[in-house]
Order: sequence, then structure tokens, then C-alpha cells
Amino acid sequence: MITDKLKKGYLLIAEPTIIGDLSFNRSVILLADYNEEGSVGFIINKPLKYTIHDLIPDIEARFKIYNGGPVEQDNLYFIHNIPELIPNSIEISNGIYWGGDFESTKELINKGEISNDNIRFFLGYTGWHENQLESEMESNSWIITANSYENKIIGKSATHFWKEQIMELGGEYVIWSNAPENPYLN
Repeated sequence: MITDKLKKGYLLIAEPTIIGDLSFNRSVILLADYNEEGSVGFIINKPLKYTIHDLIPDIEARFKIYNGGPVEQDNLYFIHNIPELIPNSIEISNGIYWGGDFESTKELINKGEISNDNIRFFLGYTGWHENQLESEMESNSWIITANSYENKIIGKSATHFWKEQIMELGGEYVIWSNAPENPYLN
């Protein structure tokens, strides 16, 4: 049963057959929340051209901003692995936390107490209404896998992350790991 496999903290890997969808083609999503009312996740491997300083000039760091998904792309979200430093964080799983006190976060970044390995920022998120994700799973849009990186996923390079995940799946997926992003242009 699909719902037994879907858990917050798990990864959703876009099936190689998702082609032409700008948001989800070759995406890896960290499922931040999953319940009977719906789901929320963040695309963790789609960096944007912006840094946190570009969006919030009083933050003096140059941490990359990622495209978290197509929902509320005018809002900034973050995940981190330092709940002891950022009050009011919500645990996703395996030492990964979502949000928290943003003013404290800004101060800690400016003091150099938070690094790229501790935090990842997103514009927008990915969201599914009740049963929508399950429906997408049944139509083979996503592959579910446990997050073997746990809280170290935050510092993981996004460059080849989808390809690495596909190769780890093995079997029929290996051939897709070297396919062009849009095979119709090959």
C-alpha cells in the first residue's frame, strides 16, 4: 500500500518519464509533512540564481536559494539541522527541522554560527491536497525512498543529486541516469 511507504522525511524522486515539467523534471523532494489532509515538500536539488543576501540584504551570507516548488514562490522557507540554535523549529525527521525563529536565524548567520551544511533556503514549496500525492504515486510519477543522508542532506550538493539517486535504484533506471534532460532533443 502506497500510504504505508509515504512518510515525512522520505524522498520523492521524479520518475525519468516526467519530461517537460519545469518544476518536477529530475526533482528530488524532501517530504516535510504527510497526513490525511495532504502533503508538503521541498525540492532540494534545484538551485536558483539568487542567494539569501539577494533576497534579504541585511543577511551577509551568500547561501544559495533553491526552488522549493511551485506553491507560494513569493515566500521564503528553510530547513536546518540545528534546532538547539533556532527556536520554534518543527522536526521533520532524522534531525532535519523546518523553520523556526527567523530573526534568531538571521543573527546567527551574520555571526557565522550557521553554515551551508546547517541550513537550506527555498522559494516556494510543493504541496498536495488530500489523496493527490497518492494518485501521483499510482500513476508512477514518483519513486519513494528513505532519506539515507538523514540531516546531512542539507549540505549535499544538488548538482547531480537526481542522477545519483536514479543510479542507486539500479535496474531499469541506470539507463536513464545518462539520458539528456529532454530526450526528444537528442
